[in-house]
Amino acid sequence: MSFLQLTTAKKPIISSSLNYTSPLDFITLHLYYSSIRTLNMKIVFATNNKNKILEVQQMLPPTIEIINLESIGCFEEIPETASTIEENAIMKANYVTQKYGYDCFADDTGLEVETLNGEPGVYSARYAGEQRNSEDNMNKVLDALSNQSNRKAQFKTVIALNLKGEQQLFTGIARGEITLEKTGNQGFGYDPIFKPEGFEVTFAQLSLEEKGAISHRGKATEQLISFLKN
Repeated sequence: MSFLQLTTAKKPIISSSLNYTSPLDFITLHLYYSSIRTLNMKIVFATNNKNKILEVQQMLPPTIEIINLESIGCFEEIPETASTIEENAIMKANYVTQKYGYDCFADDTGLEVETLNGEPGVYSARYAGEQRNSEDNMNKVLDALSNQSNRKAQFKTVIALNLKGEQQLFTGIARGEITLEKTGNQGFGYDPIFKPEGFEVTFAQLSLEEKGAISHRGKATEQLISFLKN
């Protein structure tokens, strides 16, 4: 079953005098039906993270609507036990497709700190323990860097899209550095301690629109949108 629902409120306005035998007629029809692929599109986002849903939906054009897991009857926590960010994204997308039968996309994101050999990486959400507390996670990173001059870091997002029996991956990276303290109250996760390149403020000091234009998730989502439009 495909959950990529393409609905149209109106039928093509094509003159009844056309006999649909000329190449131009067929081209007209092809272009029309190709264009409606991006109209009124609904697709499952395989996450229970409401902050992610809000952030991604804000980046999407109004013609693409995210369907949450509850809407398809998925209330359980989706496994994300792989050893890499890419594998985690694939695992989550495949879980929904295989168990519920829907086309969907899933993402996984990690903060990679250079001097910590890429940690917390794939373990970013539970870096300080299974309680998955953002404050605890940030404190652990800040403590680990307390005597470090190299504070370079990057956020990495991988989106796995399962669509019509095929899988596509889209990767976005935002480079920057870890600040000395938490600043800002926007965003979520490690945003209050991550200052992106070219900015003097953290992700948590940017609006959703500003963050989406430069963030790792924004870059990956742009690739996803571009693919869906083709």
